[in-house]
Amino acid sequence: MVEQHEWWVETRGRGFTDLTADVQARVRQGRLVTGLCNLFLAHTSASLILCENADPTVRLDLERWFSEAVPDGDPRFRHRDEGPDDMPAHLRSILTTNSLSLPVSGGNLALGTWQGVYLWEHRTRPHRRHLLLTLLGE
Repeated sequence: MVEQHEWWVETRGRGFTDLTADVQARVRQGRLVTGLCNLFLAHTSASLILCENADPTVRLDLERWFSEAVPDGDPRFRHRDEGPDDMPAHLRSILTTNSLSLPVSGGNLALGTWQGVYLWEHRTRPHRRHLLLTLLGE
């Protein structure tokens, strides 16, 4: 069995949007009992992460680390078509990922106790992001 669901998420600019409940609801609406949920983000300046969801300072520390590792306006970057955060956003996306494969068991996402699914917006201004969820299994 294969099912697909697509939707758009509005971000507020650089930061994290918790998708866990939204993805879980779409999995539960589907007919899949056992298999895989593939979540794909159709963009090159944002990413998806499976991250600690109990302590928000984990995500703050991630953002702080990336801000130092891949700073906006770095003079080494030539690609600036959409501003000083353009190339850093692409690098952040490449260093993370734009798709996740998550197990489904008993018709639910089989996440660990402290795991959450997040869209990580790397651009400083708000964007509308397209997501495609594919369910595979039985």
